[in-house]
Amino acid sequence: MTEPFNAAVYLTERRVAAGDGDRIAFHHPSGATTYAELTDQVRRVAAGLAEHGVRPEERVVLAMADDIDLAVAILATMYLGAVAVPCSTMLTGGELAKLVTDSRARMVIGSPQFAPAVTAAAAAAAEGPDLGHVVLSGPEAPQVPGLVGLRFADLVADEPLPAAYPSWDESPALWLYTSGTTGTPKGAMHRHADIRYVAETYAAQVLGIEPDDVCLSAAKLFFAYGIGNSLFFPLSVGASAVLEPSRPSPQLYGDLVRRHGVTLFFAGPSFWGPLLAAQLPADTFATVRNGISAGEALPPRMYHGVREQYGFEILDGIGSTEALHIFISNVPGKVVPGSSGFPVPGYRVELRRADGSVIDVPDEPGMLYVAGESLCTGYWCRTEVNRAVFQGEWMRTGDTYVRNADGSWTCLGRADDVLKVGGIWVSPTEVETRVLAHPAVAEAAVVGVPDADGLDKPVAFVVPMPGRSVDEDEIVAFCKQELASFKRPRRVVQVDELPKTATGKVQRYRLREAARGLV
Repeated sequence: MTEPFNAAVYLTERRVAAGDGDRIAFHHPSGATTYAELTDQVRRVAAGLAEHGVRPEERVVLAMADDIDLAVAILATMYLGAVAVPCSTMLTGGELAKLVTDSRARMVIGSPQFAPAVTAAAAAAAEGPDLGHVVLSGPEAPQVPGLVGLRFADLVADEPLPAAYPSWDESPALWLYTSGTTGTPKGAMHRHADIRYVAETYAAQVLGIEPDDVCLSAAKLFFAYGIGNSLFFPLSVGASAVLEPSRPSPQLYGDLVRRHGVTLFFAGPSFWGPLLAAQLPADTFATVRNGISAGEALPPRMYHGVREQYGFEILDGIGSTEALHIFISNVPGKVVPGSSGFPVPGYRVELRRADGSVIDVPDEPGMLYVAGESLCTGYWCRTEVNRAVFQGEWMRTGDTYVRNADGSWTCLGRADDVLKVGGIWVSPTEVETRVLAHPAVAEAAVVGVPDADGLDKPVAFVVPMPGRSVDEDEIVAFCKQELASFKRPRRVVQVDELPKTATGKVQRYRLREAARGLV
């Protein structure tokens, strides 16, 4: 029989037992929470979840701001042996409802600022047999017909759960939804062991994280990148993290770095560029020993600019929701600008040609595959996609890469048409479907176009209805009504017809060529 292992215990009770009870685990808008306080809150909320009918391995969907309640909710769900499903707070009610229904969630917990989306999603899923409760962390309980409405405070039991559920390495702990390589959202299922693995590989062996480190992440907890940065990594060693619910901005995050003495600063290219433009005082980041970047390839100009302007190196890397965090990374003192760096200890990567043969020479591009113990067990209820993406111990990433002569690895782009905008996967089909719902649009095709820094932005090409014309601002506003803001087209281009092959397929490469320079 496998020895019991619960990731929430690993991140909380284990730290208290090691003597870290009085150390600060989280800085957050309402103050600070020590490891002893965090452990007590986790156990009490776990007891509250159980009292309201959540059972081990059932799913709890979390649409919450980055604050102490979300951190506690994730840990408490895992402590109980249930499955935490943090979801993007940028989703509309309809988009969130699809995830609630797909995951067969027993409970949905949201923050007050996202109440409209949370209650709309809960209402849409209420007719199904699974969802029973909807919870908000504010002062008022939500009212959704057919569901029990609670405040988050109602989940804090008088008596803590006596002990964590006796889960083991293979037990399900966390689902993270990703559009990944196929466009439609899929729940990547992670085990309790995966959390320990990313902490003991990337965090320990690349970042060299230590108890005195203070972590700050522009990526939120619902990202695989963010949950590692702000939860798994610091709590694995007794360090602390800064939780900030507001949208990241250079000035705000500069203030947080100063206030809390941040040493590890995580972001992505969509943040590093504005940070350079902000021209903050150079000593703002005096305590930062390393910046970390992921989500998209970091343009070399951002690496050099941050180092020259603010005095610290950015370690760029590539990870994925399926791998839970970064598996190729630059390392301190050995950064190769423009590359993703080198394989993280504990992971194996290789390139394959279209015929499946392995590329073992430098400078020849191929499809990137990765193997490592943190790979998810698969996508929930996605048999066909699982068979295409997961091949034995290997996972097909969907990225085209090249191995350089110095052993570093460089991303050449996606091998398919799915876009990555601000580090988030976006399905062109989803955006096209919304654009086509506008009465003035007859045909639409969405492509990703690199801006001046090489970062993808969605551009929509549309053919108007006969006798009609399209207004760019109107189409963008129309998309924002039903789609998360990052999915909206940055430009809308009216054309007489879309370029197509003889069989009727849109020639997207021609649209990409036509769109260059538009964003």
